Amino acid sequence: MGASDLSLTWQLAGRFETRAQFEAEPTAYRWIFERRDAIVAIRVLELSHGRLHDNAGAEVWSSRQPMDRLSRTVIRCFDAVADAHGESACRGAWGARFPRTELEALRGLWRTTRS
Repeated sequence: MGASDLSLTWQLAGRFETRAQFEAEPTAYRWIFERRDAIVAIRVLELSHGRLHDNAGAEVWSSRQPMDRLSRTVIRCFDAVADAHGESACRGAWGARFPRTELEALRGLWRTTRS
C-alpha cells in the first residue's frame, strides 16, 4: 500500500478495518482505521521497516473521528493537492499516479451515504 491508496472507500462500503502505509525509507508509517458504527478509530504506527508487524511499531498518533468528517477531509485534501500541484506532478513527488479513480469512488460513496 502506498500514499495513493484511499482506504476510506472500504469503510463507506461496509468493511470494518483497513490499513495504509507510507514509506519514508527506512521508516514506515502505518495508518490503521477501525470503524465502529459511524466513528472511525485511527492509529498511526511508526515502524523501523515497513515489513514489520504492528507490534514492532510505536504509536505516534491516534484519534476517533466521525466517518462523515474523515471522508470529507480526505476528499478535500486530495482535491487541494490536485488543484495546487496538478495530477501529473504526483508521479514525481510520490512515484505513483494521482489516485483519481479511487478519489472519485470515495466521493461517490460519501455522497451516497449522506443522502
